[in-house]
Amino acid sequence: MAKFDVDLFVIGGGSGGVRAARIAAGYGAKVMVAEEYRMGGTCVIRGCVPKKLFVLGSHVRHEIADAAGFGWTIPEVTFDWPTLVANKDKEIARLEGIYAANVEKSGARIAKTRAVLEDAHTLRLMTGEKVTAKYILIATGGAPNHGREIPGIEHVISSNEAFHLTELPKRIVIQGGGYIALEFAGIFAGFGSDVTVVYRGDNVLRGFDEDVRKHVRAEMEKQGITIITGCTIEKVDRHGNEFTTHLSSGSSIASEKVMFAIGRHPNVANLGLEKAGVAINPANGGIAVDEWSKTSVDNIYAIGDVTHRLNLTPVAIREGHAFADTVFGKRPDQVDHATIPTAVFSQPEVGTVGLTEAQARAQVSHVDIYKADFRPIKATMSGRDTRVLMKLVVDGTTDRVLGCHIVGDTAAEIIQAVAIAVKMKATKADFDATIALHPTAAEELVTMRTPTARYVRQAAE
Repeated sequence: MAKFDVDLFVIGGGSGGVRAARIAAGYGAKVMVAEEYRMGGTCVIRGCVPKKLFVLGSHVRHEIADAAGFGWTIPEVTFDWPTLVANKDKEIARLEGIYAANVEKSGARIAKTRAVLEDAHTLRLMTGEKVTAKYILIATGGAPNHGREIPGIEHVISSNEAFHLTELPKRIVIQGGGYIALEFAGIFAGFGSDVTVVYRGDNVLRGFDEDVRKHVRAEMEKQGITIITGCTIEKVDRHGNEFTTHLSSGSSIASEKVMFAIGRHPNVANLGLEKAGVAINPANGGIAVDEWSKTSVDNIYAIGDVTHRLNLTPVAIREGHAFADTVFGKRPDQVDHATIPTAVFSQPEVGTVGLTEAQARAQVSHVDIYKADFRPIKATMSGRDTRVLMKLVVDGTTDRVLGCHIVGDTAAEIIQAVAIAVKMKATKADFDATIALHPTAAEELVTMRTPTARYVRQAAE
């Protein structure tokens, strides 16, 4: 029988890889993790965590503006961008240390270097060391993708660089209409930047419910964010510390920064995948895997953003845990990728779970829509011109709640709890039987009694 240096070698020290390593080590496996940059991966180092910290910081501006309606007189305030960045860096370093410590406490070894596949069981580290492994898990994540080459692309920043700017730009142009673009638009606008969003589609947040898309755009525009759709950036010229962004419409915009947030690509390059025989999914460019996260090679698995299935940190963590349970715990577990809650920390915030109205109407014959669009209680005192959207998508035949969509403050916090009900196949009658918690925005979810729309799909002739 072949002898290996380790039972499991994990390439990538992000959330998914770390979870897999810790659980596998807990089952008694000898585990090694290679991370060439910083432990914690995209989420902790340059993604959801620093982004959420920036979002929270930018909310303060709104809170100060709202305070007058509640009787507060606040003297003129100042904001210091370098202090925000420095404090964020301190917190990220703390979390990185926790990630590394937890891996080592589990008994796994960390190699702070790049690892490349030599064959299906052998890895070469950039330190010169070679390691053989019975099983290999690829969890290298993804990276920002600038898309096609345009003149001046070298002047463009991504979300990675946005976390480390030395000063807050007075004006910024952001290309993209997805969650990363909108989150940074809200961040920069909240801190006082003049923000223009440029997106090639007809409206932002492609793939989300149409009512959500319309509501988010309207609310962002109320805040002074300019959103230009049906348009792309064709060229970026530099003039000292300023830039001129030329649009496909023929117009141009001056700014101090230009940011692209038009998508991400899986980190599959230069890993030696070809040598090991690991196949790429031609449909999305990620590593091809089956329902067990197994690649085309029996002993090699892949999880998280590198597979380009659902690029969400909790999904990667769940996949990593399921892999370790299956392979080392002898407890076969497949991840259910249906009904996964999603949040967009835009301003206003979005929380969604389950089917959109369009998806439901395509999948079931009878669809009932319940929708509430209202002014939150806080705005009645603060005077802020803002509205909350609550929407339930219901199967008109079975009464099952197929989807829930919320736009407004703490939408993500609310949708996490609602996701449990949707996952459990709760019915609209279950929602109706739940006593409202008053006064809250969330009570609308259990007090909407009359459908705002009903759809019956015509049978094909």
